[in-house]
Amino acid sequence: MIDTDVGSETDAVIIASSVHEPELFTALYERHAPAIHRYVARRLGTDMADDLMAETFLIAFRQRESYDQSRPDARPWLYGIATNLVAQHAKAEARMWRTIARTGIDPAMDSPADRVVEQVSASGTRRSLAAALARLHPGQRDVLLLTAAGGLTSTEIATALGVSPGTVHSRLNRARKKMRAAFGGIDPLDVPEGLDR
Repeated sequence: MIDTDVGSETDAVIIASSVHEPELFTALYERHAPAIHRYVARRLGTDMADDLMAETFLIAFRQRESYDQSRPDARPWLYGIATNLVAQHAKAEARMWRTIARTGIDPAMDSPADRVVEQVSASGTRRSLAAALARLHPGQRDVLLLTAAGGLTSTEIATALGVSPGTVHSRLNRARKKMRAAFGGIDPLDVPEGLDR
């Protein structure tokens, strides 16, 4: 059992305690839901983000008894669940990237005013970026966006996707090469070469 102030507890402790006190799982949700929502919104747009973020935490709640307690940070686990859900909606994601490429409007933006400012200042870049992302293999896109939008390290991405860190590095290298080729040698996402921070 943990203290009622779960703010200082690791994710692993919260998850383990929630097996017997399910209401404690709320702390994990409050801690990570905004980041998971942003990640899904970036991949599928805000309409899908609400549903898939909720579904991510529902799946996590149902699987909490099998969580690997040796991992104090649940972010890779949660991002892995979210990425699997995104993969199930791959057609919607590809459609979203094509829409951005065609219109220059990013549906994951916070407000219509932000959209107008952003569209005026970077419409061409956003379209090119979306088109280049749409052309990536889904595994490469997953790794690139988990790095750029999720802020995960290669080790965390490997955990999230259930692949080796070497696979993460090779997918990221291929994705970066394709993105640089699409942008004349410049990496538009400015993803750090060394993922391990």
